[in-house]
Amino acid sequence: MHMVIYALVEAPTRHDALVEGKAVFDRLVGANPHGCAVFDYYVTFDEDDTTVAGKARWGDLPTAAPINSEEGGELLDRAWNATKEEFQRNLDRVKEALDELSDEAIMRDEDLARHAFHQVGAYEGPSIPMYDQHAMGIRHRDQLDRVLEEEEDSQTLWIVPADVHF
Repeated sequence: MHMVIYALVEAPTRHDALVEGKAVFDRLVGANPHGCAVFDYYVTFDEDDTTVAGKARWGDLPTAAPINSEEGGELLDRAWNATKEEFQRNLDRVKEALDELSDEAIMRDEDLARHAFHQVGAYEGPSIPMYDQHAMGIRHRDQLDRVLEEEEDSQTLWIVPADVHF
């Protein structure tokens, strides 16, 4: 499966933002010694040599955008909405499992109940569409606001999208 994820990174230029974003994505696919593979691979939106990912799958998205620009704001809105929707989808599955399944059925992972519990508590992977500069998943609004406030004065915060496969 494919999805678009986003990295919020500090950088002085678009090129540097893309480099920083790729460093985040490298960690998430286990491409560097400090990374743990939670996705199989990624494609950024500067790549034109694929027919199944990136622009070919999602259309033209900015390679990187300053967070305080119109396109950066649009990407941030997409990322935050995806975060909320994925959390709510998994939380609804957890609530349903608690209401309808026995403890034993949950323990057996009937209807993938335990998987839903795991997704609600995840810090990275398919249930987390947005990451900070250190490849840490941004899981709630206070966390996002802290990242945004830290860079409010310097205006060096960028958002970098990537298509990932999991």
